[in-house]
Amino acid sequence: MIVLVVDGYNMIGDWPELQALKDHRLEEARYRLVEMLAEYQAYTDHRVIVVFDAYSVRGLERKKLNHKVEVIFTKENETADECIERLIKQLKNVKTKVYVATSDFTEQRTVFSQGALRKSARELLIDVKEIEKNINKDLHKQSNNRPKAKIPLSEDVLKQFEKWRRGDK
Repeated sequence: MIVLVVDGYNMIGDWPELQALKDHRLEEARYRLVEMLAEYQAYTDHRVIVVFDAYSVRGLERKKLNHKVEVIFTKENETADECIERLIKQLKNVKTKVYVATSDFTEQRTVFSQGALRKSARELLIDVKEIEKNINKDLHKQSNNRPKAKIPLSEDVLKQFEKWRRGDK
């Protein structure tokens, strides 16, 4: 099993589409990130966990499932880095390969020393964009591969049938 743990605000601060949203519509930037990672998860079949800092926010750690992506808001006085390091300890085993997506060099070194692999924000964005292209290609292929009729019909006859189907005369 492969698990991708993502430092959410690190991606928002690095990805151009999300950077444009973060200053005025942070909630929308978070939602868009989760949406993009949901497509990544569906395509790769990797487990994806996104961690958002709630360091200065009072309260307990909150976890929720959004588009099948696990979203964690850290507890009071816990940074995303601390939460990610705790998650690595919980997740890392012989059967599980853990990747951490962050461009924070110090955090990359820390997670690497704990046995996790790192993926920079830029590398993850490239992966996400490549998957989007592949999905669009697959959709285009499927739309062009409509099933053929068992009886060959001319275009005029097909158009007439379509009119009748729609109730036009």
